[in-house]
Amino acid sequence: MTTFIEEVITNLQEKGLDLSELKFILPSKRAGTFLKHQLSRSTKQTMFAPEILSIEDFVESISGLKTVSNTELLFQFYNTYITLNTTENPDSFEVFSKWAQILLQDFNEIDRYLIPQQKIFEYLAAIQETNHWSVAEDKTDFIINYLAFWNKLHEYYTHFTTHLLTNNLGYQGLVYRQANVNVKTYVEQHKVQHVFLGFNALNTAEESIIQYILEETDALIYWDIDKTFYENPIHDAGLFTRQHAKNWKYFNTHPFNWITENYTKEKSINIIGVPKNVGQAKYIGGILKDLKKQNSTLENTAVVLGNEDLLLPVLNSIPDTVNALNVTMGFPLKSIPLASLFESLFHLHKNKPQSFYYKDVISILSHQFVRPLFVLEGDDFATNLIERIQTNNIVFISYKHLVDLCEPFKDVLSLLFDSWGNNATKALKQSRDYIYVLKEHLSINKDEHILSLEYTYRFHELFNELDRLNTTYNFFQSISALHQVYKELLSSETLDFQGEPLQGLQIMGMLESRVLDFETVIISSVNEGVLPAGKSNNSFIPLDVKLENGLPTFKEKDAVYTYHFYRLLQRAKNVYIIYNTEVDALKGGEKSRFLTQLELEKIHKPKYIMAAPVVNLVEQKLKTVPKTSLVVDRLKEIAKYGFSPSSLTNYVRNPIDFYYQKVLKIQEYDEVEETVAANTLGTVVHNTLEDFYKPLIKKQLTEAHLTEMKSKISSTVLHHFKLTYNDGDISTGKNLISFEIAKRYVSNFINSELKEVKAGRIIKIIAIEADFERVKINIPELDFPVTIGGKVDRVDEYDGTTRIIDYKTGKVEQSQVEIIDWDELTTDYKKYSKPFQILCYAYMMLSDGKLKFPLEAGIISFKNLNGGFLKFTKKVKTGPKATKITAIDKETIQLFEEQLKVLVLDIFNTENDFEEKDVSH
Repeated sequence: MTTFIEEVITNLQEKGLDLSELKFILPSKRAGTFLKHQLSRSTKQTMFAPEILSIEDFVESISGLKTVSNTELLFQFYNTYITLNTTENPDSFEVFSKWAQILLQDFNEIDRYLIPQQKIFEYLAAIQETNHWSVAEDKTDFIINYLAFWNKLHEYYTHFTTHLLTNNLGYQGLVYRQANVNVKTYVEQHKVQHVFLGFNALNTAEESIIQYILEETDALIYWDIDKTFYENPIHDAGLFTRQHAKNWKYFNTHPFNWITENYTKEKSINIIGVPKNVGQAKYIGGILKDLKKQNSTLENTAVVLGNEDLLLPVLNSIPDTVNALNVTMGFPLKSIPLASLFESLFHLHKNKPQSFYYKDVISILSHQFVRPLFVLEGDDFATNLIERIQTNNIVFISYKHLVDLCEPFKDVLSLLFDSWGNNATKALKQSRDYIYVLKEHLSINKDEHILSLEYTYRFHELFNELDRLNTTYNFFQSISALHQVYKELLSSETLDFQGEPLQGLQIMGMLESRVLDFETVIISSVNEGVLPAGKSNNSFIPLDVKLENGLPTFKEKDAVYTYHFYRLLQRAKNVYIIYNTEVDALKGGEKSRFLTQLELEKIHKPKYIMAAPVVNLVEQKLKTVPKTSLVVDRLKEIAKYGFSPSSLTNYVRNPIDFYYQKVLKIQEYDEVEETVAANTLGTVVHNTLEDFYKPLIKKQLTEAHLTEMKSKISSTVLHHFKLTYNDGDISTGKNLISFEIAKRYVSNFINSELKEVKAGRIIKIIAIEADFERVKINIPELDFPVTIGGKVDRVDEYDGTTRIIDYKTGKVEQSQVEIIDWDELTTDYKKYSKPFQILCYAYMMLSDGKLKFPLEAGIISFKNLNGGFLKFTKKVKTGPKATKITAIDKETIQLFEEQLKVLVLDIFNTENDFEEKDVSH
């Protein structure tokens, strides 16, 4: 394959020109590097390298101006705005920057295309007045200010550009306009022969400058366009070159070099549909692995990223066998882990909070560039601090509270959490100080943290620039304004890769491929909205005005992408075009129109491949844990201490959960309760009733007792919320509702008791939260003690009948405490878990000798208080109907004991493993 650059050099040599005396102008610096390399390979004798410039550098040298960064321009322009604005309340810098960036882009376009400034600004103002409010008799202040803005655009432009020119500064468009003014002087002073090569779309200023140099000197220009595109009047890849060939006077007397015929040569084109961006990256890795086997160096191979966000996934997907590559695009600073830390800090401090949301605090404390700073003598204080926040249910936490919890690290906490006070100067100081502290920590083990130190240095530079802008202009009146400029700087900064630019695999963006040719090309993200980018109108200038004045529209921008895409295919022999099969309305939709165009041209026969990840069917197997001797020993310990009714029902529900919680002692992760959990609400209600009723043990309930309880409901519930919910806030939102619900539950229950007492019922309290431990279960088959223990919420006498009561804050119906089939008692959790627990309590109290037959046991449901005391009921079939027996007698306890023994024996049966049950249904 002969590249375009080789063809140009050969032609120049055939003309007998001294290459070292020429001045080459190319579309990009990257192309200049390849030109210099090709010059060294194409000459047989030593020579001085010629001057090689990108078009931007060349135009800047003609203009005599220095190009200013977009961020600096924004600050300079705000000076203009403040100077010329006559309203009482001009926009703050934060508000100004949102519309000013669009206006600066329009200034740039107007200058690059040499549009008469006054004419277009007056035209825009007239359009606004005509379209909107010129006919309104009484214009409001809003309308007056709106029209004043449009009428002032030319004044803004004039003042701003005059200021820049006075200081020999300029944005790209102004540089181009000034270069167009100075080109005659430049040509008179520079007698060197110019060679322009590889251009396609040119703005009016570039066209004017290049044409003047071509007409007034012996300069040469080389185009790279294929006959297929040039001669097809509707093919966008040749749109600009056809216009140049037709409109430039120079080509009336000079040949149009060159129109080549490379595209129609035989090519292998594979079009691959791959789901998702990461899928594309992985597929590229697979292609490179195969290519590496054929070409060990991967010379003349390029990966061109349509979507440059794919850089990191692609780098991670490159096979280990690829040992030489060059990344021409920098790694975005916004993708570096340190960027996420400062984004979190801006989010934390932006609204000047008095206290911080715990998730924001935990996110910062858990960050990889924060956590190491909280290690002292091997102890991880960050983890300890996070656990204390979670344990104490601290939903909102202040800086002072953080320091109280972690005093040894007050200095670091100060840099992270001490309020910025909506003061940009303080925010910058704390951020820069934190970077310095981080740098000092990383420098201790410098060799291990080389990359992290590089990250830190780049952010040190970024915050220094922000500090310079703040000191010079003092426009940051809020953290939001600082954050906006921070994001602007961050988005434009990159971390450059080091590598050999001319060896091995090349990874680049679409624009960096200009002028370059490769035998094997892999192009990613060839989707609508990416290649081409599609319609976007980030401009104050309407489409019709752009068309009228010759400004580029989306059609011209699409034509630029079309040219670059087809140019990559011109000389290539092997082409892999990859697109995302998953439609994303925000970042690219269906496959690109370029792919459909390739089919319709019928010049090549692309091979379509639909790629998908190989997903092995993994059968979801329920877990099984054998009962080893160690497990049995642990079960014996539990049996000796005492099985609780809840642990036994947990075994019935799912043996594997019983194994995790009781055998392995694995508890659920203790997260912060932002809103009061159901178990917390239940605990508060239980503890409140315990406080009320415990002093009344062995006493008969009276109206006075219950009336006194009612007066203490609010304070007692609040007391137990504070104990149970720790530092959690119950003053607002859902937590306040939960607090009120708890009070309502207690109040309703006491009212129901009061109603019973007033009706003449005699209620005597026997026990409250009665704690029974190690009630022995007689199981002859086992040669070790097995006990059962637990707490009973309440035992009382109701008109002489003993009742065992279990409180439930959830809703329970009478049908849920009835039993008919005793064999299902230890197997059907959903149906019989509540009767099992009730009978456990009865069994414990009767075995302990505290109570005697007969008695009743049941549930009081706070969500179903109208149901009253829901008694355990035994259904006995006597003919066609079942008889309901609520009294718990000796027979009932015997039936229960039999089932309890069956359950315990199953727990200790080593032939029956702990088998997970599918509880999803």
